[in-house]
Amino acid sequence: MAWAKDASMKHFIAAIENPWLVPFDGSLTEPPRNFTAPADIGGCKKKLSETRKAIRPFQRKLYAAKQFSVLLVFQALDAAGKDGAIREVFEDLDPVNVNVAAFKRPTERELRHDFLWRTAKKLPERGDIAVFNRSYYEEVLTVRVHPEFLDAQYAGSPPTPDALWPLRYQAIREHERHLAAANTLILKFWLNVSPAEQARRFLERLDTPEKRWKFSLGDIRESRFRDAYDEAVLDMFNETSRPWAPWFCVPADDPWYLRWQIADIIRQAMAALPLSYPPVEEIPAETTAEVRSLLDSRITK
Repeated sequence: MAWAKDASMKHFIAAIENPWLVPFDGSLTEPPRNFTAPADIGGCKKKLSETRKAIRPFQRKLYAAKQFSVLLVFQALDAAGKDGAIREVFEDLDPVNVNVAAFKRPTERELRHDFLWRTAKKLPERGDIAVFNRSYYEEVLTVRVHPEFLDAQYAGSPPTPDALWPLRYQAIREHERHLAAANTLILKFWLNVSPAEQARRFLERLDTPEKRWKFSLGDIRESRFRDAYDEAVLDMFNETSRPWAPWFCVPADDPWYLRWQIADIIRQAMAALPLSYPPVEEIPAETTAEVRSLLDSRITK
């Protein structure tokens, strides 16, 4: 197997053309406020369908050759549309090598390990696509907004914030750089929903019987921390969007635009990978004729 150096993965990712790429130089000074699709963009549902079809050949080559793996990270606030985006983007793809892992509140056993342990178990092997519905980034988002959660992660007093968050960002950067060097394509998506649209979706869940099961008072309470989350997201982007593991902050108020943009980013990235089918077994012409004759005889019986 040919191993990719950082420069190789940077080269593949550099081929992606998308307006929602987060800069790699830590230059953002405020959280992105792009929540809506451009006014001149239409037909996103049809574009999504076409883009899914375009991904299929690359998915087949990825699975057959087992040269690369793909890690797709989905992060967002509540009601931003992660579940719907994952469902729609991967609807037409072959499930044989697509694995979705949803990370909820950590278990007691998971809390006894380092913060990368539970997600590391779900990383994709070569030939596979892993989709993380939330991820280790919860540890610099939710846990940063609610530092009381740290009490369960450390024996004794947790480190001070000034010491802890830089160490976690560094651990994530090094973790992702290691994965990229081992031929893992990493794409990270922040689904950027506006406060007004989030509130509208909460109301829809409250008032619609078939969506009522999604409604949670905990989500309403959590939405009151929007400013703190925005600050944490800004630091997350600046500290961890890198050429080998980029963030894309995609407007989420229009769900079909969001889904199409995510699918197109995946399509472009997989198209840039040097994927090829593995070498075929060389069979002598005489043996081929014998095998063909045998198989034909079974068909004509």
